Amino acid sequence: MSTNDNLVPEPQSSIFDSVNKAVGDSKTARQIFANPQLAGTLSEPNASSDVAPGSSVSGLTGPDAHEEGGIPIKAVDDIGRATAEDVKEALHQVIDPELGIDVVDLGLVYGIEIDEQGRAIIAMTLTTPTCPLTELLEDECASTLAGLVEEFRIDWTWDPIWTVDMITPDGREQLAAIGFNLENMPKY
Repeated sequence: MSTNDNLVPEPQSSIFDSVNKAVGDSKTARQIFANPQLAGTLSEPNASSDVAPGSSVSGLTGPDAHEEGGIPIKAVDDIGRATAEDVKEALHQVIDPELGIDVVDLGLVYGIEIDEQGRAIIAMTLTTPTCPLTELLEDECASTLAGLVEEFRIDWTWDPIWTVDMITPDGREQLAAIGFNLENMPKY
């Protein structure tokens, strides 16, 4: 019996694999893997760690904005940090207590950005500016995002003003299942 019998087997895909995929060069990936602070300072594949700060490895920095499900999402990198998509998926667990539907399917999340330090910035609104549940929703977001991101901030916005038209098809189905018929609501 070898001494390694009690060890958990190594994962098939590793953080190094993600770094290598993002960088496209194994030498540079090894340097970043050994010292993650170099991620924003290496200028090109095969660069040494002596490269001047401010240079960057292609593909690692510079926000990449795109739309997914109508929510603008900005991603920073692919080296093991939570992505905007991860945050969006987690926010499906944050339920509006009045309607019983998550904030993403209600159309309350207008945007998600992960900055260079891995902090999440969420542009979000409420069904009404006088909603008394702001603190409750912030607490739910904090519980949901704990362990996923180091820090987060909600930027509350009223532009554009939320309407029932912003509810996703999944949200509409969930509301219909509990008796809300959005088709019979008054149009303003």
